[in-house]
Amino acid sequence: MAARIRERLGVPAELVVVKTTGDRIQSVSLAKLGGKGLFVKELEEALLAGRADLAVHSAKDLPAALAPGCELAAFPERADPRDALVAREPGATLADLGRGARVGTGSLRRAAQLRAARPDLVVVPLRGNVPTRLRKLEEDALDAVILASAGLERLGLAERISERIEPALMLPAVCQGILAVETREGDPLAAALAVLDDADARSAASAERAFLVGLGGDCNTPLAALARIEAGSLALDALLCSPDGRLVLRARREAPRAEAAAAGADAAREVLAAGGAALLAEVRG
Repeated sequence: MAARIRERLGVPAELVVVKTTGDRIQSVSLAKLGGKGLFVKELEEALLAGRADLAVHSAKDLPAALAPGCELAAFPERADPRDALVAREPGATLADLGRGARVGTGSLRRAAQLRAARPDLVVVPLRGNVPTRLRKLEEDALDAVILASAGLERLGLAERISERIEPALMLPAVCQGILAVETREGDPLAAALAVLDDADARSAASAERAFLVGLGGDCNTPLAALARIEAGSLALDALLCSPDGRLVLRARREAPRAEAAAAGADAAREVLAAGGAALLAEVRG
């Protein structure tokens, strides 16, 4: 992203490395630690303190609410939003895995949908960065792990993907495959960063994040959403499921691009009315 900023804005860009709590603590699940905001908090603190002028996030790590004084200035073009199966047996698909196969994931969303699609599989909790999770295939005798296609591609590991799981089988996380560029609210830099903004990615993020916000979602909430933009129109698929995968509540909305956020909010209301409110109360205890 620094190279793209130098190229598109014609200004020097210096990388400021910030080690977040989510990066430092790899042995505990995100849900127990406090959620995906652990990958964002320290970056926002660096922004507000003036130690950095912008922060680049994986947009799926963004909590429902940003820190006061921060804004999202740009959403570059989206990478492949699908989840990826990396199997110990190269080329094996989810359908190929035998009964009782051990599949690792650190995501409640993936685990719930995996249980819904293949209740015969054994879901194994997984934490760590991508290389660590890939090593677990051998170290923990796993048959497969599920990661984000976009993350594997950005690390030059696309060849490890055995199957890109279609959204009809496993709906991706909100904003999976999208980067978000965050700045201080009102900073003139935000306007300059508009050259990095992709209209389709922004519309998709607006719809998907509106669904997340409507459900008050966090790492303890097995929810998913994917918006696609075709010919200026938006189609949104969204769901909320129980952790055991036995209950899956789905909503679909089609709307003009300009009504992306409204479509996401409306999908959230439908899911809540269909039993989502009770399910959320049960999940949150």
